[in-house]
Amino acid sequence: MSDEKQIRERLVKHLYGGEAFMPVTEMLKKISFEDINTRPGNLPYSLYELFYHVVFTQKDIVKFTCSDDYTEPKWPDYYWPKEKICKQQAEWETLKAEYTTDRERLKNFLLDEENKLTQPVKNGKNEQTLLREVMLVIEHTAYHTGQMLVLLRLLNLH
Repeated sequence: MSDEKQIRERLVKHLYGGEAFMPVTEMLKKISFEDINTRPGNLPYSLYELFYHVVFTQKDIVKFTCSDDYTEPKWPDYYWPKEKICKQQAEWETLKAEYTTDRERLKNFLLDEENKLTQPVKNGKNEQTLLREVMLVIEHTAYHTGQMLVLLRLLNLH
């Protein structure tokens, strides 16, 4: 196996989590729909708000990396939910599905060796490479995963 292929596969493992932090998909199994909007311990966010932010940011980076028709969303307006409460379970299920679908799309793009790790991505320039964009998703998700874990602990769910 080539060194580059090993790097790509290692990045996929980190994209899915579980190497240095609990996978987001495992965290989501620990919380009921009834608890996703709770802001325990005077935290300024709920699990729903944090997860929405992770999903939207991942989606934005995936579009930036893989799409021909990328338009940059306005920061911070689109990166956090307008409504602070998720009112319908169907909306929550859709958000979870978007997370896994976009992560899978990024994984497949990353594993396609025609997409060069160190060249700018479709909408990028200079250092906005595939390697950088994948690392952004990994780091951003890991950062907020820590916050979600604290939230689960404050809810006595972990």
